[in-house]
Amino acid sequence: MKTVIVGGGIGGLITALYLSNRGEEVVILEKDAKLGGRLALVEKDGFTVDKGPTIVLLPEIIHTILEEVGVDPNQIEMVRVDPLYSLTYSDNTTFLKWSDKEKQLAEINRVFPGEEQSFIHYLETMNDRFKLGKSVFLDRHFMNKRDFFSFTSLAALVKLKAYQSVEKQTAQFFKDKRLQEAFSLQTLYIGGAPSTSPALYSLVSFSEHYHGIWYIKGGYGSLVPVLEKELRKRGVEIHLNSAVDRIEERSNFVQAVYSKEKHFSADRFVMNGEVPLMQTLFSEKKAQKQKYVSSSSCLLLYFGLDTIYEDANVHQFYMSRDFNQNMQEIFVDKKIPSNPSLYAFHPSIIDESLAPDGKGVLYVLVPVPSGSSVDWEQIDEFVDMCLDTLESWHFPKLREHIEWMDVRTPKHAEVEGLYQGGSFGLAPVLKQSGVFRPQIKPFGRDNVYAVGASIHPGGGIPIVMQGAKLLSDYLEEETDSATRKENLM
Repeated sequence: MKTVIVGGGIGGLITALYLSNRGEEVVILEKDAKLGGRLALVEKDGFTVDKGPTIVLLPEIIHTILEEVGVDPNQIEMVRVDPLYSLTYSDNTTFLKWSDKEKQLAEINRVFPGEEQSFIHYLETMNDRFKLGKSVFLDRHFMNKRDFFSFTSLAALVKLKAYQSVEKQTAQFFKDKRLQEAFSLQTLYIGGAPSTSPALYSLVSFSEHYHGIWYIKGGYGSLVPVLEKELRKRGVEIHLNSAVDRIEERSNFVQAVYSKEKHFSADRFVMNGEVPLMQTLFSEKKAQKQKYVSSSSCLLLYFGLDTIYEDANVHQFYMSRDFNQNMQEIFVDKKIPSNPSLYAFHPSIIDESLAPDGKGVLYVLVPVPSGSSVDWEQIDEFVDMCLDTLESWHFPKLREHIEWMDVRTPKHAEVEGLYQGGSFGLAPVLKQSGVFRPQIKPFGRDNVYAVGASIHPGGGIPIVMQGAKLLSDYLEEETDSATRKENLM
């Protein structure tokens, strides 16, 4: 059995490892000069900083899947980060989120006295919901839609209160608006607004406390070379700078794909890219009538600094003075936020390998709209405003310490192959979640499959890895079924 995987993002790499681990022949076609997709590093003048994802969640899923595909998890060094992060509000209140339960209760007592029991109730309730949500939705695909609408699944949806939004569900636990924001902003990790993301995604916030937030030494993107080394060791064929521009079809099967007129035939094809964009490769455009909603995007600022801010936290959030208005501007008005929320990542505090001695790196993410409503060539004033905020916050005199700064806009993301410049695949709205999200075979071809952030179960590195596991299991079942039929003939 030969498989061609179009796209070398984390979904494609893990799929290739699963298949090659079973002795199958695998070819990867990657349009860029490096593998990894969103999971990549910015390397400049001796500095290294993550380009995309930074917050490592669900470490057990990462470890388990690496073991299953035959990669020793000990090749990556994970460090637990606690406090998880700090949140600074516009009134200069700073609140620390902790994985340690007692420290979190003490911090709530300090900043939000009277909410301690609310947090205990939150943990107890969400622990039950996480176990249920993982088994019913995260650990299975919905190729057969009846599985989703079974009594078990519907009962789980009711128990999870998935008909509510994350914003509404969080408000049922906490009274203070700022505390509600602290436990609902995590929908931004997957490009959704708390007011429109189904309550199922509340499990992300809970997971931070239960499973912790982790850091991979060398940056999250350092996982990619480990995977690539194993793939090459197994003889997996990897073609870089090989964008697929044409597909050869017959009946309901794809026979080959073409990159720069080079022909790649196979028994099956796995598309590891944005579903709306991949659909344009196929001869029939019926599936393209589906209107997809892109996730939000990010303005990303990368810095090489001549210092390390030892008093900062590894992960930090600065909250807009009006978070609801901030979400309205990003997701509804589709304009540059008037008073943005910011996320800052300063890993040099715990990882000296990222920069020359005594120097550090800084990564700043500003949630912004996807799509074409903003002219990203005209953002100098906005970037300056963000720098002002950072300097007044935990990074005094930041401008004086910058050796270099790179700016990445949603326009860059769109050019690199992200649908409408959205940073997290399809938005986690109700009509694009669970059974309503594109599944393993979204293109209507018998031998074409899909994996990645746009496919169920969704975005985020460990979740995309889980999606690759679901695909691998499905392909194995499909192969076994075909073998049994042949033996009966």
